[in-house]
Amino acid sequence: MIEFFINGEPVQAETGQTVMQAAVAAGIDIPSFCWHPKLSVPGNCRICMVEVEAEGGAWFDISCNMPVTKGMRVLTDSEKVKELRKDTMQFITLNHPVDCGICNKSGECMLQDHHFAYNGMPSLSRDPKTHATKFYPLSERIMLDNERCIMCSRCVRFTAEISKSHALGVQNRGDHSLIRPAADVNFDDDAYSDNVIDICPVGALLSRELLDHARVWYLKATPSVCPGCERGCSINIWHRKPEWKLQALDPHLNTRIDRITPLENPAVNGPWVCNKARDLAKIFERERAVRSMVNGAAADLDSAIRAAADLIGSAKRAVALVSSWGSNEELAAFHAALGPSFTSYVKADHVPQPGERIEDDVLIKPDKNPNGAAARAMYPVLPANVGQAIPADTDLVFVWGEGAPFAAIPDSAKVVLLTSYALPENARADVLIPISVQTERDGHYTNFAGTVTGFERCFAKQPGVADAQSLFEAIFSASAHLAGAR
Repeated sequence: MIEFFINGEPVQAETGQTVMQAAVAAGIDIPSFCWHPKLSVPGNCRICMVEVEAEGGAWFDISCNMPVTKGMRVLTDSEKVKELRKDTMQFITLNHPVDCGICNKSGECMLQDHHFAYNGMPSLSRDPKTHATKFYPLSERIMLDNERCIMCSRCVRFTAEISKSHALGVQNRGDHSLIRPAADVNFDDDAYSDNVIDICPVGALLSRELLDHARVWYLKATPSVCPGCERGCSINIWHRKPEWKLQALDPHLNTRIDRITPLENPAVNGPWVCNKARDLAKIFERERAVRSMVNGAAADLDSAIRAAADLIGSAKRAVALVSSWGSNEELAAFHAALGPSFTSYVKADHVPQPGERIEDDVLIKPDKNPNGAAARAMYPVLPANVGQAIPADTDLVFVWGEGAPFAAIPDSAKVVLLTSYALPENARADVLIPISVQTERDGHYTNFAGTVTGFERCFAKQPGVADAQSLFEAIFSASAHLAGAR
């Protein structure tokens, strides 16, 4: 370790670290635009300038590209540094509209913060600002406001160094420079493209899904886990705050997912997620199953639980198909309460869809289920030859979740189905009980590498919908009661 000093305080740095890296590790803030901890260092924005005290006189340099040396003494907020940063902000905002009041970045903007902290003055230039395209569709998912772009090049470096699509580049020079898709690459093919929205330090790269839909300050972030594959990336699910509840529009707008952003987790996904995680609303907000059914007729939840318990208690050969979307807590509850009643197998609730990327060396894994590892630790995988697991004399199949091979279930077998969505195969169930989805409960998933990550509830359950964990216990209790009555 190397000891040096920031603002007179001793700081420890690893060999080869820059002043910026050591400062961040020590919790000391140095402003930046182009620097990002996971990208290469271009050193082009110059806002991270610091003063270095030396015997021959102080000198100034950018902290993002200056290696730490033993005994170095750095000042991050001296009067001269503030003066240089003010000059830098004058230059950066020379052609920037500084339209903070209407900017779609809505307060998540580093330029707004640094402009307020180090400049706060109108432009000194007497020349009119150079105008550029306000709404350039960079892809089907991302809109570019060229006038807000400060050419930090974070987005270009992301596609070159992280997603490796090389989909973006810089066109033209000087104040006519523009971020544009590479001529021979479709940015829509980049499975990680939306990360450039997060790392854009200004309001230049915008989600077309969220654009003009909701301001960030109306929303609340709830920590969660992406169920899109066995990676189990940590995410934030953003939804409307109760105090900003809409009164006059569709009430479902108050309980919908407004956006998904990465929740940095060094053990799982770092600061990134793929676009499938951004689109989780399309998975969670499908038409729901909200009413219990017994023999095709609507029933209350208690009646459905008793009917399920009766079928389980009278079955001679019962098979359970366990969900790989169930949480660790739900799997444990099933194993403890109902496990002994069945010969159980783990099924894949979701499989890769046509056109979906199956696997890569960034984040995406082939198993499109979040908790298959935990489920497989308890039960064997449902074999491809389903008949081996569900023979012709099976008289009851207990289905938990999606993805069950209903066509392979013997016609004579009764079916108890626990599902969240209104799907055509629900008609095959003799007893159907609607269950909550991930955004309606707390829990944990175990990913492919054994890392356990928790998720929290965003929304209340709909009336008539039960948590699978409590449902297993209720069915077990009802089974015991019915057995006693017999």
